[in-house]
Amino acid sequence: MGERPRASRLELAATVLLAVAAVATAWSSYQANRWNGEQAKAASQTNAIRIDAARAQGEAQAETEVDVALFIQWVDADANDEDELADFYAARFRDEFQPAFDAWLGTDPFGDPEAPPSPFAMDEYQVEAQVEAQDLDRQGEASAATVRRDIQRSANYVLAVVLFAVALFFAGISVKLVNERLRAVLLGVGYVVFLGAVAWLATFPVSFAV
Repeated sequence: MGERPRASRLELAATVLLAVAAVATAWSSYQANRWNGEQAKAASQTNAIRIDAARAQGEAQAETEVDVALFIQWVDADANDEDELADFYAARFRDEFQPAFDAWLGTDPFGDPEAPPSPFAMDEYQVEAQVEAQDLDRQGEASAATVRRDIQRSANYVLAVVLFAVALFFAGISVKLVNERLRAVLLGVGYVVFLGAVAWLATFPVSFAV
């Protein structure tokens, strides 16, 4: 059997390009939708984390206000030599505030002008809800970064769809031309675009489940 005419070879090459580019387009569209789903899932998780962070921040603020209010009352009672009233307020300090208060008293705040101005300036003053809020803020930022990453991945797959569509365009146009030289040029451009897109696509992560 003799060698196929040049036109037949070009038609075969165009058919192959049309087929593989169509499959690549479908795959890229599927992955773009998958990463949209991943992004939506990550966004939902980010919102939940931020709600928890806001709740913890509100709790921390309320607890700090309680600490400040009781401390101010204690200072007033102590300044007026109302020992019983001062003890009354001190007995109601929160467990988290007590270590800072005790450490502050140990710095001789009423005799040493260089002593910390209040227990709130002490390293011992830690509000667990505030620590939790800060940790949740970090988690929320990490989750938001995941959202941005997934959006970019989806956008990359959409761009791959566009590139494969360009390859399909050149392959489709080439079969309609009579001039074999021009057909070969357009088909070559189509293959270059397709192979470049495939090489780029090979670097993408893949999602199979959301």
